[in-house]
Amino acid sequence: MSGPPRAGTAGGGVPGPAPGPAPAEPTRPADALLVLPLAPLPEVHAGDDLATLVGDALAATPGTLPLRPGDVVVVTQKVVSKAEGAAVDLAGVEPRPEAVAFAGRWGRDPRQVEVVLREAVRVVRMANGVIIAETRHGFVLANAGVDASNVGPGSGRVVLLLPADPDASARRIRDALAARFGTAPGVVISDSLGRPWRFGITDLAIGVAGFRPLEDLRGTPDADGRTMAATVRAVADEIASAAELVLGKSARRPAALVRGASPPPGDGSVRADVLMPPELDLFR
Repeated sequence: MSGPPRAGTAGGGVPGPAPGPAPAEPTRPADALLVLPLAPLPEVHAGDDLATLVGDALAATPGTLPLRPGDVVVVTQKVVSKAEGAAVDLAGVEPRPEAVAFAGRWGRDPRQVEVVLREAVRVVRMANGVIIAETRHGFVLANAGVDASNVGPGSGRVVLLLPADPDASARRIRDALAARFGTAPGVVISDSLGRPWRFGITDLAIGVAGFRPLEDLRGTPDADGRTMAATVRAVADEIASAAELVLGKSARRPAALVRGASPPPGDGSVRADVLMPPELDLFR
């Protein structure tokens, strides 16, 4: 036997209580990190004004403006390379015998292998279908940064190269955003790199502008009061990795805003500040 209708139900025509106000959005702690993917960019072509496209994406993304001191805009390498024309049409590539042999053994395109060898100033290892090489920038990474994925309409016949000077690319974007919005954000150019002795890739900074990419904590006390002797935080790399979590690899969102990271103030360069000189490289 059913009981009397309860408040808030339709039974018996008894009206329920009026709904209360929506719960307030939780206040973001002052030390919280906010990572916002920017609105998608159109397909980028050589000669496009990338800084304007990134600025348009900022303006179209709720919650990003006005820019605040300490904000960092992360832009992926692929759109930078596209805008700067850092691409090679494989139709005009004649592979050397070494490239043909390596490609044949591992099922790769010999023209792509040839481009990798051209971009390398030093080949560290060629094995298991992978070429670990040092680029003219000083980066040591798989395939000298040559990439055939997400290249746009030329997919299958075009490969992208790294930007000629990623730090300079970051500075140009930063200067343009400062002129447009009145506040100069930090800018990171990011790319996906593997890590020795670990499976998987992560995004790291290959170019930076508007802050120092490293935070040197040597000489400062840890939580126990002990003086740290070797701790240098790779802040630009951490910011690049955080941005990749919201950008992904197939969403066509090549830029993000990172707020709350408190990057070290000043001017810096990945090439000058982050890359380890040969005399300190224990694995060379």
